[in-house]
Amino acid sequence: MKETRYFYAPNAEATNELPEDEGMHALRVLRLRSGDEIMLTDGQGNYFRAEVTLAATRKCQYKIIEKLPQRPMWKGKLNLVVAPTKIMDKMEWMVEKCTEVGVDDIRFIVSDNSERRVARTGRLEKIMVSAMKQSHKPFKPTIHEVQSLKMFLSHPMSGLKFVAHCSENIERVSLFEELKLQLPKSPDDIPITILIGPEGDFTDEEVKSTMEKGFISVTLGKSRLRTETAALMSIIMMHLANEQPL
Repeated sequence: MKETRYFYAPNAEATNELPEDEGMHALRVLRLRSGDEIMLTDGQGNYFRAEVTLAATRKCQYKIIEKLPQRPMWKGKLNLVVAPTKIMDKMEWMVEKCTEVGVDDIRFIVSDNSERRVARTGRLEKIMVSAMKQSHKPFKPTIHEVQSLKMFLSHPMSGLKFVAHCSENIERVSLFEELKLQLPKSPDDIPITILIGPEGDFTDEEVKSTMEKGFISVTLGKSRLRTETAALMSIIMMHLANEQPL
């Protein structure tokens, strides 16, 4: 059975042509021809079953056969806030894997122990789109530019909020157990924000500043994890907690 090809078309209904990079992939790599069936996603919760109508040198046009609205695949809006690592490849891996597992929003912050204060969000956006298509996700996560932890905390946030860290000077509870406890009692659309520090971790003062804003101090387990691993682990915990019987 021939595999259905997924393409990202943010304006799928407003146009009949794949974006240039998607079109080039369809024509030059997959060698699609007129009459081939494809699946489009607009990244806003819709799939579109479509048929290629023109496969020219630089243009891949289509007609929509059927619109297939999708429901969110998990409870809550999951917001991952993470300090970028010194080696950017690790953040690329993190964005790819978190998108595959399922995340709604990724933000980057700079804290006292951060070794990197910039992130190539354009490159990360492309990785995110590729992972979204590969894992057949109808919603594209949002990615944001780097900002300071102080600036991030200056904005009011609702919902469940957690800060993960390794300090033994501040009491911590299990993120997984807290999610299992709170998610069943929460509205389906509740924002869930998980804050992950840099390679040198948050300072105690930074953790306390987040707690003053309503963040719950949590641990991800007994192992000391790398930043990118901790970010992925927190996302996985959220999905596992979502699957617990209500």
